[in-house]
Amino acid sequence: MLRIGFVGAGNIAQALTRGFIAAGLTKGQKIIASDPFPQIIKNFELLGTQTSSENRVVMEQSDIVFLTVKPENIPAVLSSIRPHVYKRHLLLSTVMGVSIQDIEQTLPPATRVMRVMTNTPVLVRNGASVFVCGSSVQSEDEAITRQLLEAVGTCDKVPESLVDTITALSGSGPAYVYIIIEALADGAVRMGVPRDLAYRLAAQTVLGAGSMVLTTKTHPAQLKDNVTSPAGSTAEGLHFLEQHGLRTALIGAIEAATQRCKQINKEAKEQTSNGCSRN
Repeated sequence: MLRIGFVGAGNIAQALTRGFIAAGLTKGQKIIASDPFPQIIKNFELLGTQTSSENRVVMEQSDIVFLTVKPENIPAVLSSIRPHVYKRHLLLSTVMGVSIQDIEQTLPPATRVMRVMTNTPVLVRNGASVFVCGSSVQSEDEAITRQLLEAVGTCDKVPESLVDTITALSGSGPAYVYIIIEALADGAVRMGVPRDLAYRLAAQTVLGAGSMVLTTKTHPAQLKDNVTSPAGSTAEGLHFLEQHGLRTALIGAIEAATQRCKQINKEAKEQTSNGCSRN
């Protein structure tokens, strides 16, 4: 079984861990995480894993290491693990705004680095993930990365230039969908449906619609037309949504989130350069 480590034991590390264990890729005893915050460590231990307050220990006990920390912490993290990176290690970074080049130039030559963008639905093995290959990765590294990410959802290989927009879509997207589910349920409650039932029906409706797109491979517009009868209730609802700019708002949300990602990238790059130069 794979020996997996996490430098940073927050939400995404915990979600990936639950997914990997549920998929049978590894066992809790084969996973170790480090984090400076005792409460986060405690939450991770509840998954049946090993923990440590030292990043060094994670490197020593793992072959595959996820860097799951905040961008502002990456200079200190890279400095702490640099003396403990060996040829056996495959590093997968989920750190927003930190490019593969930023990581590679800080670690020993020929370090195998992958950049991964994933989202919290990996917890229920329905994540939407992408990955970018570093300059020193081998074909088997890509195969392992696919094995890990496909065990907890879908995954695609992409150029690094797309990561910001994909982060805005898939990384932030669950938050947009949760608001849509809540709003759909609120509308049903307003019209007399009990709240528990409204939430359940709204969530299942979103899940079913997404499954239809993925399974049938039919264009969403065609699927929309298939349930829109002339002068019917769906047509009336769609007209209301168009009047109030739902489509424009969602497109704008992706654009705004992408621009914020780019801004964070710029700030992270400056901080990484400054932090690494001090080290």
